[in-house]
Amino acid sequence: MLESAYETCLAYELKNLDLSVEQQKPLPLVYKEIHLDHGYRIDLLVNNQVIIELKAVEQITPVHEAQILSYLRFSGCKVGLLINFNVKLLKDGGIRRFML
Repeated sequence: MLESAYETCLAYELKNLDLSVEQQKPLPLVYKEIHLDHGYRIDLLVNNQVIIELKAVEQITPVHEAQILSYLRFSGCKVGLLINFNVKLLKDGGIRRFML
């Protein structure tokens, strides 16, 4: 399936647990005099505290790790999850936690 399908389904399940979930949350980028209101987009922001970045790729690469770490730095959030749905079982390497 496409990442967007996984995103919609996961957001639905998290909302059913009474969690606050924002999908495709714009994340501004500020660099010197440059201000982009929508520099990045967070797949899911849960309870304004946890960033979830979703993938459906053959394997997680350092670029994917750098992406979520950048989101954490720019957002001020401390915890992020990188979830790759292209695995047989999520518990076997499909979920990685990142902390700042």
